[in-house]
Amino acid sequence: MADLRVNFCGVELKNPVTTASGTFGFGHEYGEFYDLGELGGIGVKGLTPEERLGNPAPRIAETPMGILNCVGLQNPGVDRFIAEQIPFLRQYDTRIIANVSGTSVEEYAGIVEKISDADVDLIEMNISCPNVKCGGLTFGTQPKMVEEVVSAAKKVAKKPLIVKLSPNVTDIAEIARAAVSAGAEALSLINTLLGMRIDVESRRPILSNIMGGLSGPAVFPVAVRMVYQVHQAVDVPIIGMGGIRSGRDIVEMMLAGASAVAIGTACFADPMAPVKALHELEQFLDDHGIASVTELTGAVQI
Repeated sequence: MADLRVNFCGVELKNPVTTASGTFGFGHEYGEFYDLGELGGIGVKGLTPEERLGNPAPRIAETPMGILNCVGLQNPGVDRFIAEQIPFLRQYDTRIIANVSGTSVEEYAGIVEKISDADVDLIEMNISCPNVKCGGLTFGTQPKMVEEVVSAAKKVAKKPLIVKLSPNVTDIAEIARAAVSAGAEALSLINTLLGMRIDVESRRPILSNIMGGLSGPAVFPVAVRMVYQVHQAVDVPIIGMGGIRSGRDIVEMMLAGASAVAIGTACFADPMAPVKALHELEQFLDDHGIASVTELTGAVQI
């Protein structure tokens, strides 16, 4: 049997398979299907300083190879997460990856500092959010803004800091370098691609927010490309995500440069998707005589 363990920023994952934030809630529903302890880590629902109800419906639209969403970071707020959800998650032998968001540099720093004192293993900072002090310009699309917000968060972070990158940029490598230069210890990518659907009968946008984030199998080749580019540009661990459905997808993402992966939208179609993909990964490693899953990372032959 291959060794599935991954050292990620000094935190040992029993295997490289985690869940993508926003698609797994806090694990309650999925825990009815399998032992969450089979996973290397759980990326929890994105947290904000205060409770958010999210956007009005409709906020999900199907696409031929995935979904569009404009859920709007619905969550109970960081304080309730710490009080109510961490005790539940700690029943399982898995790592907790706390995903956090903000609308200003100060908000990001504040929530990172608070979650650092909680019983989580890794902090994932979602910078695909609008900066209210800069006219709504997304934090993750400008290198200077990336450096500013990551630097502020790094000063107060007591747990390894992962920065989640937006794909809605011209040069993903430039954004990655900015995040790492400001102190990011790891990166995760990709977040959703901006998209839109229109109801041809009513001639109105399907989503209440007009536009939303595209996820699912359609974005997988884009995610592989961007993980490869970022792996070439910086020397930090990467969680690869975006359309992963199978063990072979995991292998492909790791060959591109990922040290671990996150499975998201696939869970909506099949709640068992992460553990099925994990077992397929194990079988692939054994069939190919690979002793450790870490041998895959960045091993694409160009």
